[in-house]
Amino acid sequence: MSSRTASKKRLIPLPVQMLIGLALGIGCGMVAPALATKLMPVGTAFVQAVKMIVVPLVFTAITLGIYQMGHNARALGRVSAISLIYFFIATLVSIVIGLGLNAIFHPGLGANLAAAHASAKPIAASVDWTKFFLEMIPSNIFAAMSGSNLLPVLVFAVLLGLALSSIGERAKPLVGVLDALMGAVFKLTDWIISLSPLAIFAIISWLFATQGVGTILALVKLVGTMYLGLGVLLVLFWILLKAIGEKPLETTRSIGEPVILAFATRSSEATLPLHMEKLIAMGVPKAIASVVLPLGYAFNRDGSIMYFALAVGFLADAYHVPLDMPTLLSIVLVTTLASKGSANVPSGGLVAIAMVLTTIGVPIEALAIIAGVDAFLDMGRTAINVFSNTVAIKLVMKLAGIPYESPEAVQAALAAESAGGTPVSTGSHAHGQEFA
Repeated sequence: MSSRTASKKRLIPLPVQMLIGLALGIGCGMVAPALATKLMPVGTAFVQAVKMIVVPLVFTAITLGIYQMGHNARALGRVSAISLIYFFIATLVSIVIGLGLNAIFHPGLGANLAAAHASAKPIAASVDWTKFFLEMIPSNIFAAMSGSNLLPVLVFAVLLGLALSSIGERAKPLVGVLDALMGAVFKLTDWIISLSPLAIFAIISWLFATQGVGTILALVKLVGTMYLGLGVLLVLFWILLKAIGEKPLETTRSIGEPVILAFATRSSEATLPLHMEKLIAMGVPKAIASVVLPLGYAFNRDGSIMYFALAVGFLADAYHVPLDMPTLLSIVLVTTLASKGSANVPSGGLVAIAMVLTTIGVPIEALAIIAGVDAFLDMGRTAINVFSNTVAIKLVMKLAGIPYESPEAVQAALAAESAGGTPVSTGSHAHGQEFA
């Protein structure tokens, strides 16, 4: 169960609790700095708990995610293969936009978290690329899991996932074990994240007692920079729609309801039924929508991915961790893989960022800085995630040569479903062999 689902059972939703923790932490740090400096052990305990779950979460989520992608690509054929290729290209573009905006505006420099300067790694006089790539291959996976560099663990998880997807039925026992382990880690993650408001209060109190108001100004810059990045993504999507012969504004209007719902609920999953209905009403064959949309919700989250890269750059600047070429490459690689593995993880955005921070040497305590305003950031990026998957489906149909359904067929299908009868397939029979 996701943290968002769990939050519905709370008197005060978890994001609101986080915001309250942020506000109280700011007040405590500025009004009672002596008390605030004594609260840091609470935050440290939370950070240690997060570190405890990162490796098992990364390993199981990435392995199973890659296994499912490989399995789907073989089972669903050309359409899913085109979709997955596009998803990875869109992921890389989103990461570049996030890192590029950070390089232009540097919103994190204002935070100036001098207390963590000692953890910043020096800029090397020259880059040993051979060593960098060799360190990605773990000679001992258990030793790699006990270290701070997640890249070897990610590489092993990807290779294991690909291997499992290639051995058919024999993979099921191990896949079942990994799935059960991931479920247990999800539950543990839910428990730990439920304590985040208290940890945010403690860490933010300490930060403001030692650093002052610069952090607030930096957070305002982060929010503004992220929404600028979402605007850049939206313009790129419009250009892509125009390039494939679609009408950008008409598409935006047609998909407006699920986008607004995503913005309000901050949950892509909550929009899935409405999103599917709107796509079918637009003439997308049901066979295509039912294949590409679930894949996209799991693996094509361009708004979130752009934010992951921007947030990591923001925190690296705040902690004065130099973004040299090996560090930037690590961010690209780990963000790409972490975004695929954390799609269904409770508070997956924060977990994905934690994965990257661990790899580049930024203290995980940094998460508290952005967690308090994450609700404001989440609304926009979730809305863009929904729109980006609409664009993905239209692009896949164009590249695969799949025509839209006629309005008559669409109306017949929707009428049959709303009447509660047997749903009329809008493409699964007519094009079933073509998609396979």
